[in-house]
Amino acid sequence: MANAPDLRPLTARSVVLSTLLGSHPPRIGARQAVRVGELFGIAEGTIRVALSRMVAAGDLVQIPERGGAYELTERLVQRQARQDESRFPRTRPWDGTWEIAVVTAERRRPAAERAALRQAMSALRLAELREGTWLRPANLGRPRPEIVQRQCAFLSGRPEEEPAALAASLWDLDGWACTARELRAALDAAGSLAEQFTVSAAVLRHLLRDPLLPAALLPAGWPGPELREHYERFEADFERLLTDHISA
Repeated sequence: MANAPDLRPLTARSVVLSTLLGSHPPRIGARQAVRVGELFGIAEGTIRVALSRMVAAGDLVQIPERGGAYELTERLVQRQARQDESRFPRTRPWDGTWEIAVVTAERRRPAAERAALRQAMSALRLAELREGTWLRPANLGRPRPEIVQRQCAFLSGRPEEEPAALAASLWDLDGWACTARELRAALDAAGSLAEQFTVSAAVLRHLLRDPLLPAALLPAGWPGPELREHYERFEADFERLLTDHISA
């Protein structure tokens, strides 16, 4: 079953955060942030309050030696890296092998530690077969964070059952594809810049949930590549608009 597209209200925080997540390096001056807000009809005072609150919340850090510019904190820099990977997946040829992670840490761990491990496993695009056992096709090249290395043992293997059937049981591929098509249509239909920006942010969140499976395991007509192409066209247009507006 498909999930409804994850459209969230446009706010000063979301405008600043999305702009920074799309910037390399993820840095913006206060005046630049105000100019970005102008594109969406957001008042200068509202943007400046959002910047202060994001610093207090640990989303941004202000760098005096860079003229007081704001940068993403490490937590959000890691999110940016995952977001970039979802836009430009680093895949490798698949030979049928699956990577299997078995949690070897004690079960009686603090709940926060267990939750952090689950989050890290999901970020690696592993799926949980059963408690303590995660797996996926071995077609991705990405580093494993320390929390995973410390608590898991990794093995390689091949399932005896049909790999496509196993993949379909681990990920809701039909649901992901249906939502992707809805988002692609919504991005095409969005009229105002605010609507386009809101839909594009939802596209990025959805791409983070793409399991990035080998083509042989995906349903026919998989919409992932086309959704990425639609997003990249929007991103290129927005970057040109932003550059022209800020430099005007």
